[in-house]
Amino acid sequence: MTTIESRLPNPAVLIPELKDIGGALYKATDNGTIPQTTISLMQLRAGQIAGSTYLTVLHTGNLRKAGATEESITAVASWRDAPYFTDAERIALELVESVLTPNPSGERVPDELYARASELYDDKALATLIMAIGQVCFFLPLALIGKPLPGVSPAEQWRP
Repeated sequence: MTTIESRLPNPAVLIPELKDIGGALYKATDNGTIPQTTISLMQLRAGQIAGSTYLTVLHTGNLRKAGATEESITAVASWRDAPYFTDAERIALELVESVLTPNPSGERVPDELYARASELYDDKALATLIMAIGQVCFFLPLALIGKPLPGVSPAEQWRP
């Protein structure tokens, strides 16, 4: 029987500082200014855009644990016309899409989008949204290159 495992050995053993960095990123986004469901929606969308099964399974699970509906989880891929999201969630999803997808006609995050985001979020909340995008982008190379097993916690698949 073939054992299925991640392509990369445990990165936290290879780079011990990873635990501190990951903890700091989590602390920065868990400051109470943005609901965890909004952060998970953004991070699920980032995983979808990047084509990472690991991240989409992870953030889908996080959303389920947080009590998100199956309809809203499923509709993240088509959020623009889905009736399941608040205006604040829509702006968060638009921001993550803007950062992660090229805009052939100009800036990825134009002034108009920033202005709309500023109407719904204060400066600290906007900075938190930015950190949440940075958090998922920090782990994206590990997900795509290291290819951890979807649905398996890091502790279970990456043993020292």
